[in-house]
Amino acid sequence: MMNQLVERAAKQVVRAASWNWKPNSRLILYGDNAGWSLDWDMRELANITRRLGVRLARPYWKHAASPQSIFFASQFFLTQDDWMRFLPHRIGFSYFHGLPNTGDELLDNVYKKLCAHHDRITRIQVSHTQMKNVTLETGIDPSKVFMIPIGINLNFFPLRTDEQKNIMRDKLGIPRSAFVIGSFQKDGVGWAEGLEPKLIKGPDVFLSAVRLLKKDIPELYVLLTGPSRGYVKRGLEEMGVPYKHTYYKNYPEVAGMFSALDLYMVASRQEGGPKAILESMASGVPLVTTRVGQAMDLVHHGENAWMTDVEDFENLAALALQVYGLGADSLQPILKNARTTAEANSYDSQTQLWGEFMKGFVETA
Repeated sequence: MMNQLVERAAKQVVRAASWNWKPNSRLILYGDNAGWSLDWDMRELANITRRLGVRLARPYWKHAASPQSIFFASQFFLTQDDWMRFLPHRIGFSYFHGLPNTGDELLDNVYKKLCAHHDRITRIQVSHTQMKNVTLETGIDPSKVFMIPIGINLNFFPLRTDEQKNIMRDKLGIPRSAFVIGSFQKDGVGWAEGLEPKLIKGPDVFLSAVRLLKKDIPELYVLLTGPSRGYVKRGLEEMGVPYKHTYYKNYPEVAGMFSALDLYMVASRQEGGPKAILESMASGVPLVTTRVGQAMDLVHHGENAWMTDVEDFENLAALALQVYGLGADSLQPILKNARTTAEANSYDSQTQLWGEFMKGFVETA
């Protein structure tokens, strides 16, 4: 009873304070409050929208006297039974991954909800061509769907130098002579130890590729970051591949992890990004990836990175071995092209794309 009274009083205060707001004149951003990837996306989006002259309001202003505009960092808000309480606000969200009919009940539920209620949605951001096509199949008005890749803050990811590589390896206790493959993602179910694999992230594919590489690379080493990596750690231990798992506290710290690498590998089955596509490109780290997420739009095989089919762990290993055998002179043109790709997809470069997204979603002064 007391909580209901407090909530009712808070609503009254917000409505009184916003009585003169014009409809849809404020943007409210919702992350996932996990302190992980999506919350950082919302920080960057806040910076972009400020540059565009969009006025921001915090989530408690959802009780404003007039309807405003709400953007969710993830499509999973659709799975909440009471998500329609946000109406009549305009609703937008990011729909990064979730192919229907692939055996994931949660992802199927999101897709079904969008099929049933797309008329209540004002804007959707997709990060790559595959999800744009999936979204349009729900029957939504195509004018509501905008393809904007998950961008990168280049201030966090400068091109690494050999000196920085050695310094970071010494700091992490990784031999300078090792060939280090990076995997920086959450690929376990839940937020605990992560012994149950999140298969859409391909941790089993990653381990299969590493097992093959172990035969040909004497000083193979794996650097892991991110939560819930128990499945991969256990697999590396069983095959006798040395690894280091470190969990950075602030997202920008991941750039230091990239500086320690010889190669970054993406082994996923489905992705929205991943962010590591552009992070590795920006950092000057060779990238080998499956054809997932925005890799399928941004990677030009053999020109700025290397790409193979989903689940093809044998070719993932073969491409990684190819990188292992290349000298610095041979890698340089590819790394230069990769950096150019990252620069073209920085958050600063996306300001115009987000400006188009916001037209008709948020009214600016």
